[in-house]
Amino acid sequence: MLLPTLADRPDRVALRFESGELTYADLAAAAVGTATAIAGAKRVAVWATPTAHTCVAVVGALAAGVPVVPINPKTGERELAHIVADSSPDLVLAEAGVELPPALAALPRVVAGPGGGSVPPEPDPESAAVIVYTSGTTGPPKGVLLPRRAIATNLDALAVAWDWTAADTVVHALPLFHVHGLVLGVLGPLRRGGTVWHLGRFDPSALAAALSGGATVMFGVPTMYHRLAADCETDPAVARGVARARLLVSGSAGLPAVDHARITAATGQRVVERYGMTETLMNCAIRSADPRPGSVGPAVDGVEVRLVDEAGAPVADGEIGEIEVRGPNLFLGYLNRPGATADAFRDDWFRTGDVATREPDGHVRILGRRATDLIKSGGYKIGAGEIENALLEHPDVIEAAVTGEPDDDLGERIVAWVVTGPRRPSEQTLSDHVARLLSPHKRPRVVRYLDALPRNELGKVTKRALG
Repeated sequence: MLLPTLADRPDRVALRFESGELTYADLAAAAVGTATAIAGAKRVAVWATPTAHTCVAVVGALAAGVPVVPINPKTGERELAHIVADSSPDLVLAEAGVELPPALAALPRVVAGPGGGSVPPEPDPESAAVIVYTSGTTGPPKGVLLPRRAIATNLDALAVAWDWTAADTVVHALPLFHVHGLVLGVLGPLRRGGTVWHLGRFDPSALAAALSGGATVMFGVPTMYHRLAADCETDPAVARGVARARLLVSGSAGLPAVDHARITAATGQRVVERYGMTETLMNCAIRSADPRPGSVGPAVDGVEVRLVDEAGAPVADGEIGEIEVRGPNLFLGYLNRPGATADAFRDDWFRTGDVATREPDGHVRILGRRATDLIKSGGYKIGAGEIENALLEHPDVIEAAVTGEPDDDLGERIVAWVVTGPRRPSEQTLSDHVARLLSPHKRPRVVRYLDALPRNELGKVTKRALG
């Protein structure tokens, strides 16, 4: 079963939001009522606000065996129209009184909540559970069909890596329309029989209070940890709260080395990272007993990870290659896109488009996206991530992103996009800083100054918006 603990821990708190708590008994009753109300639907949209209603709606749909299409409430009109037309949901699950945009308002609305009936039989593990739409950086967003099998096996593999049990309460403030917040941050604790504590919005003081008040694990993205590091350095109460955590997990993008060091210095904690994609869920994860800044760990149990060159041949340890993955964590395909699905695979290996290096013990270090973060300059293959980390070690640099752009002599030249403090170091100063820390061929040839880097909802820098 995908959620085997739903009826086994009636008095344990399952969901905790600012609006109140639901025990497992409450959640089970609401899931049964929701499942009864949507029985027979082909698929349903969920208006994924950061509320208990979203969690109840998703759990109820999973109990009914109806695939869920989580909708970002901030999605623009054109993108939302595409998602609704592509997924063709029969109805929308949304709270009463919430105004929906026209693309969803025309659908029948169901409010998730208690009702009569019993939990339907467990669906086929190969059936779709959630359809998450990609960001659409290379065209219209694609619907990723995630089967129940992938979610169940991947969450169990993470439980092994992180010693994750029913005793844990996971606190976070992640959006509930992506894999990170919904699958890991909600279904993960519920599969274990633990508690989801959602803060509604990220606030370091509220997070520290939660960790002092019973939460044991934090999930977050680098932007959150950057803010958390700053508050830990200036507010002893925040630092004490974070120091109580059993585990701090960062994902969705690489956590800069400087923020790893700041959090450890302020709290004694070591943040662990993991690596995944919508199509694969989590591929690699640092084990809780072996924190290693800069690494996303080895492959999780049951998942195979390899690094290959442009021809598909495996590369040696230490060399840069594209990550390919296979295992029970893989998606079923892109909804209505058989051609795109076929193009995403090399035989039975999923081609991630991410580049990395691997250490002899299997630990993987992500360098970024092949299309935007692998720079070929002067005959060298250079990962943007290590240059970004080097730039962030300069005391006057607050944010940094690195891209490549065409160069008649070098093939590509390295371009640094930086946000600085009141003091703005010169281009030459930053170029020399990187050359000293790394090597001369990795120094930026151009530095461009910005007030802020463009980011998406999860804090990832959207490099395609640069330039």
